[in-house]
Amino acid sequence: MEWIADPSPGGWLRERLDEGYATMHGVVPRGFPAYARIFHPAYVRSLPDRAVPTPQEYARMTDAESAALHGAYIDETTTWAETAEAFGTQLHPLAQWQRVVRTPGDGDWRTRNAPDGREFTSPEEGSMPPELLAAIARHLVAHTTTPDAGFAALWEGHGGLLGHFGQTPSRAFLMFGDEPGHEQMLERSIHNPFEDAFRKPRWQPGILSEEISKGARLELPGRDHVLFSAPPRAFADPAWVLDAPWRDVEAEEHGFSPSAQHPSLIWPDDRAWALISEIDYDSTIVAGSADLVRAICEDPAIEALPVRENADLTWDADEVNR
Repeated sequence: MEWIADPSPGGWLRERLDEGYATMHGVVPRGFPAYARIFHPAYVRSLPDRAVPTPQEYARMTDAESAALHGAYIDETTTWAETAEAFGTQLHPLAQWQRVVRTPGDGDWRTRNAPDGREFTSPEEGSMPPELLAAIARHLVAHTTTPDAGFAALWEGHGGLLGHFGQTPSRAFLMFGDEPGHEQMLERSIHNPFEDAFRKPRWQPGILSEEISKGARLELPGRDHVLFSAPPRAFADPAWVLDAPWRDVEAEEHGFSPSAQHPSLIWPDDRAWALISEIDYDSTIVAGSADLVRAICEDPAIEALPVRENADLTWDADEVNR
């Protein structure tokens, strides 16, 4: 994988996207025979013998009771279908999470308790686990003539990805511990915003180099991206993060696990398909042949449903679960 200074290989996408977000084609290219919507996994928390306590019940607990409770929780990934069953709603191609979990108008849709007491947390937006991407990529590789040549585009607005001229660092790591001088370091970091007003802007490095940060972008409606060469076959391995040029090495040096931003778009050199993980979507769209969409939707390792062209995936599009 390498940075591409000239983003023109992605120009074909611009020609197939709509202005605005009335349909999914604000981010998903038109002109493909079929489309699959892949639902990102959600998360469920339960207790083996009783319901998850309400916030009011939790507030009345002693510290010892609270500690024991946290040790008893079982946290797992879950599907949208299981979530819908728990809330008595229906999974369908245009389902929206807040409707599936029956969120009231003034409620928080990110975390909802089902009638059976389990606590469901919403899927990640714009990202999926490496194992799920690998399962999808194995189908993608089988449906292109160029599995070893392709592209990956990253949304430029992801926190810390790019460097910039300014007074505020692109990223910061606050480490907590008992090392000498730690309190003084934290105190200095707290006062930095007041000192910044008297400093001259300087280059604040990000994950990517200064050359890439200042380079050209793949400009698409509403989103600009950094473009990389990326063979589709690479993503069929869950460890693709380790070879990504945008791997967050600095975070690893501070004790974090290996990580890399999930690509917003992936497509092969022959343009047989396109994978779109829009940053505001809790699902990923694959545009391609009918055979590819069928294979993805029939794979038990992937929760996916076919969607029609012009599908509305906006916040209020779920007419079934109102």
